[in-house]
Amino acid sequence: MGFGKNNVLHGNHFRKDWQRRVKTWFDQPGRKLRRRTARKTKAATLGVRPLELLRPAVRAQTVRYNRKVREGRGFTLAELKAAGVGRKEARGVGIVVDHRRRNLSEEGKKVNVERLLAYKTKLIVFPRKAGKPKKGDSTGADLTAPTTRVAVPLPETYSAEAPRKITAEEREFNAFRTLRVARANQRHEGSRKARQAKKDEEEAAKKK
Repeated sequence: MGFGKNNVLHGNHFRKDWQRRVKTWFDQPGRKLRRRTARKTKAATLGVRPLELLRPAVRAQTVRYNRKVREGRGFTLAELKAAGVGRKEARGVGIVVDHRRRNLSEEGKKVNVERLLAYKTKLIVFPRKAGKPKKGDSTGADLTAPTTRVAVPLPETYSAEAPRKITAEEREFNAFRTLRVARANQRHEGSRKARQAKKDEEEAAKKK
């Protein structure tokens, strides 16, 4: 085959022995079995412990999702203090701590403190040496009590109310109007206070 004009002669190498450079994964089934066996061995050496770490119950972000309760990153230091759990002790018993999180409501804090207290009542800490329990380790009948590895469930977001008839007062209540009035009162509160203060000063001046 000829080449037109003064172009570079290209060397097309079509015999590159590609079979030597192909990476195969024929050992994948064996690796899968090995990983599974390693997980079983690790679980047996760790003993009886929860399947998951304990995390707080928090509200999801934005107005669209804030009615949903999910697991957060970790408990605040205030929540741990209220439940009587040390921050270093918490990490040893499967409680996640997040020092950056802040409690924005008393209700949310109360829910997580109750969650911690419920976890503490169910917690059994086996001593490292059977005959020498340390401070915080479980002793006596607790060591022979039945154990479970199920995590503490998230609290219910709301309790369903039984169906009932709408009252006459509820029928007459105008929610939109009430909200608009409350909004207007908040907006004009400063100017109304200033007007009232000026009026009081004028009346006081007249009395003098």
